[in-house]
Amino acid sequence: MRRCIDLALKGSGHAAPNPMVGAVLVHEGIIIGEGYHHHWGGPHAEVNCVNSVPPELQELIPRSTLYVSLEPCAHHGKTPPCADLVVSQNIPEVVIGCIDAFSKVAGKGIEKLRNAGINVTLGVLESECRHLNRRFFTFHEQQRPYVILKWAQSADGYIAPANREPVRISNPFADRLVHRWRTEEAGIMVGTQTALLDNPRLTARLWPGKSPVRIVLDLQDKVPGSHYVKDGSVRTLILTSTEIDTAQPLVPQVLAQLHRESVLSVIVEGGAVLLQQFISGGHWDEARIITGQTALGGGLSAPVLKNARMLESNHIAGDRIDIFVPAEH
Repeated sequence: MRRCIDLALKGSGHAAPNPMVGAVLVHEGIIIGEGYHHHWGGPHAEVNCVNSVPPELQELIPRSTLYVSLEPCAHHGKTPPCADLVVSQNIPEVVIGCIDAFSKVAGKGIEKLRNAGINVTLGVLESECRHLNRRFFTFHEQQRPYVILKWAQSADGYIAPANREPVRISNPFADRLVHRWRTEEAGIMVGTQTALLDNPRLTARLWPGKSPVRIVLDLQDKVPGSHYVKDGSVRTLILTSTEIDTAQPLVPQVLAQLHRESVLSVIVEGGAVLLQQFISGGHWDEARIITGQTALGGGLSAPVLKNARMLESNHIAGDRIDIFVPAEH
């Protein structure tokens, strides 16, 4: 199952809105085939796994065990049901990491396998398999995107100087890491002031991969058409008072709108006020904070996390990268 998880991660940034899935076919302790879901719309992990078995070993398939990190699908989507493939291959035993949360699957794949006489074992490394697809599970179980807060702050805790003049806080290596993060998520969000003052592109220029959907919270429609976020280069959602009722709490409405737009995950990159609104309401799943090596001596204070637990801390060329999750996780 750990090999399934390792394989599944190869689909990071490409499988969404589908989950990342890995599959391994084992005969008497030897792997004879393996595969993962490469990209949305393409063959699923089970298909790639079965197709990878060399011709001279295919006679072993009906005497092998299939390990898969997520329940095989049981419905016709972009591809035929994987549960049907498993049945047609006469695979006698299937070991599954976790149940699929998507309503069209959600136990139906397991039921189809068991009805065909296949021995099914469920829940192997379940927490690890769920963590692998935490974006997918959050989207389907909580009806909202998975939320990642991200900001860079100076050594003394500021995200911008008092005059808001552009200043480099993180180093080029940390910048590349941020762009890699962008390729792994469905959306990236900023507020009006960040869009106006920083004129960000919000793309993944420094890392190979797909740029996320740009989301600009611009309630009064202040961002001019000359700014990068309106250049048409990447799918962009401009949320104004047409979509958001200013008399109601802001963040729940934004998350509901992104769920309707099928945005599985979002990185919120600023500004400080918008980030603090997510924090204050407890509407976040991860926070990634880059602390640079220089001090600004004053300016716009960085957001303050509350009820948070540090998950990991690393350094990249002197900059510190801290990852937090809510304390109850």
